[in-house]
Amino acid sequence: MADQSTQSIEVDAPPERVLAVIADFPAYPEWAKQVRETEVLSSDDEGRAKQVKLTLDAGPIKDVYTLEYDWDADGHGVSWHLVKGQMQKAQDGRYHLEPAGNGTKVTYTLSVELVLPMIGLLRRKAEKMVMDTALKELKRRVEELG
Repeated sequence: MADQSTQSIEVDAPPERVLAVIADFPAYPEWAKQVRETEVLSSDDEGRAKQVKLTLDAGPIKDVYTLEYDWDADGHGVSWHLVKGQMQKAQDGRYHLEPAGNGTKVTYTLSVELVLPMIGLLRRKAEKMVMDTALKELKRRVEELG
């Protein structure tokens, strides 16, 4: 698997509120600018999404792909991997939530391998841009919902 990129952000909300926004896949098109559509394909025994089909439109990069999610038992994170994609050969990611004072430190780790080869430096730059946008949008959404 390719190298991973990691970024963190502080969100002014408890971990359970942050995780609730992360888990609300049908709402992603409302706040995650690059996500055009989501469809929950299957759920686990607790009603959390297990497999989700996402339609991404990030300008020159468009993709329809399916991710499989694994939710942490302690409620402080979720990890995922690519099941099927058009532009991606692999994707592994994780949100880790850590209480930080009255808020939450959200750490996002992502590794993406595209069907078309990309120089490592460019791929990491693209991953960091995706993560930076995703974390800022997540923070805004959680804090707006208050």
